[in-house]
Amino acid sequence: MNELLIRLFLRNPGDVTSSRGRTAYGVFCGWYGILTNLVLCAVKVSVGILTGSIAVSADAVNNLSDAGSAVITLFGFKFADKPADDEHPFGHGRLEYVAGLIVAVIIIAVGLDFLKLSFERLIHPARIEMTTAALAFLLATLPVKLWMFFVYRKVAGKIASKTIHAVAFDSLSDILTTSLVILSLVISHYTTFPVDGLAGLLVAFFIIFGGAKVVREIINPLLGECPDRKLVNEIRERLLQCRDICGVHDIIVHSYGPDRYFATAHAEINPEKSDMVQIHDALEAAEVEIARHMPVRLLLHCDPFSTQDPELKRWRTLAEELIGALDPELKVYDFRLEQSGERILLNFQLLVPRKFFLGNEELIRRITAQLREHDPRVSAQIRITHSFV
Repeated sequence: MNELLIRLFLRNPGDVTSSRGRTAYGVFCGWYGILTNLVLCAVKVSVGILTGSIAVSADAVNNLSDAGSAVITLFGFKFADKPADDEHPFGHGRLEYVAGLIVAVIIIAVGLDFLKLSFERLIHPARIEMTTAALAFLLATLPVKLWMFFVYRKVAGKIASKTIHAVAFDSLSDILTTSLVILSLVISHYTTFPVDGLAGLLVAFFIIFGGAKVVREIINPLLGECPDRKLVNEIRERLLQCRDICGVHDIIVHSYGPDRYFATAHAEINPEKSDMVQIHDALEAAEVEIARHMPVRLLLHCDPFSTQDPELKRWRTLAEELIGALDPELKVYDFRLEQSGERILLNFQLLVPRKFFLGNEELIRRITAQLREHDPRVSAQIRITHSFV
C-alpha cells in the first residue's frame, strides 16, 4: 500500500540517490505530514472540547506541532536542493539537518508546555466527560498514525534521511501517547483520581525524551561525525585499483548533506616509475574515477613511495615491525631516510588512535629507543597524527 502511494505521487520513485530524487521524496513526506496531521489535530481538538481532557488537548496540539514540523521538513528539502552559490560553494545539503533539528526542538517545546499544563491538572483536577463517540474517534486515529509511521520509515530507508527518520519516530511516539490518552479517558470515567493529569505528564515526558533523542542523532552530522566505515573503505579500495597508486592513507571525509561528500587523501606513488606529468595525470584520473562511481568530490595529495632503495626498505620494514609489535593499530607513513656520514635520520609520520594508552612524548621515546637498539647512530623525527575516519 505504501509503495502504491509513493508511485502515485512521485514521477520517478526509483530515483533515491540524486538530489532531485531525494527532494521529491522529502516534499512528498512534507505535504503528506501537513495534511494528515491537520486532520488528526481537528479530530482531537473536537474530542478535547467535548470531554474537557487536558491529555486529549495535549495530543491534539502535538499533532499540530507535527504539521508544523512537516512544513519545516518540506522547506528544508526544498532549500537543501538549491545549487551551490558564491556564499555556499559546498551546496545547501546541510539544511536538511537544520530542518530536522528544528523539528526536534519543536517536539521538545510542545512536551515542556504540556508538562506544565498536566502538572496544573494534577493539582486542580477537572471532570472528564467521556462519550462513546469521542472514544471511537480517538481509536480511529491510531491506525492513521501507524500508517504514517510505515510510510515515513520506508522513505527514510530509501533516501537515507535522518530528518524523515526523526519524523517517523515522532509518528511512532504519537501512537503510544494517543494510546495513553485513550486509557486515561476510560479510567477517568470510573474514578475521581486525576488520571487525566497523570496521563498528560507521561505523554509530555515521552515527547521530551523522543525530541532529545532526535536532537542527539541529528546534531552529530552538523558537528562533523566520523564517516561511514564502508564509504571510507570503498574510497580506499577504488583508489588502490587506480594506475600507479600503491598506497592510500590520511583519508578525510566531510559531509555536506546526505550523499554529498568532499574528501581528501594521500596517495602513495613510486617516483622512480613516473615523471611529474604522469603522476599528475594518474592522480587526476583517480579523482575522476571516484566521482564517477561515488557521491564524493575527492582531492588527492601525492606521497612519493620508493620501493627500490634497499636501505630505505630495510629501515622501513624494521620500523613497521617494531611499531606493530607495540600496537597493531599504529601505522607508519611518509617514511624518509637521510644518511650523512655516521648519522642516520629516520623521518616518518605515525598514525595513532585518539585514545592511545601512551602519551605522544612517551610513545616517541619508546620507538626511538627501540630503533637505537638496532643501531645507536639512529635519530628519529616522528610526527604524530590522528585519524579522521
